[in-house]
Amino acid sequence: MLYDKSFEKDNCGFGLIAHIEGEPSHKVVRTAIHGLARMQHRGAILADGKTGDGCGLLLQKPDRFFRYIAETQGWSLARNYSVGMLFLNNDPEKAAISRKIIEEEVLRETLSVVGWREVPINRDVLGEVALSSLPVIEQLFINAPA
Repeated sequence: MLYDKSFEKDNCGFGLIAHIEGEPSHKVVRTAIHGLARMQHRGAILADGKTGDGCGLLLQKPDRFFRYIAETQGWSLARNYSVGMLFLNNDPEKAAISRKIIEEEVLRETLSVVGWREVPINRDVLGEVALSSLPVIEQLFINAPA
């Protein structure tokens, strides 16, 4: 059997909040966070009171933020660059293998690796369940040719 309706899943909700003119706005972010907080009614938090189900915000970080981060690391970003968000294994050897493979693929695409940055995490706000599966979260800065 290729299809079984018992495998169908439904989402409780989806919200889209944006500035109609595309202007960055802290008010939009505050409104989105307020909306997420209202979704607790659907059991989005485990019994530990901290571990969520993965709902969150997708937003565009400003160019000047990434340029500032690069500057503090002593990196030079090209006019065309990107930042990848990666979730790596907690085993340092496995994480190193993943980084190597990713860097090889970046180079194969005629891009250049600028550097890796460990993303700051506030572990104090995470529940036991979330902490038990928390990956290493890093950003990869990549320059592209003009």
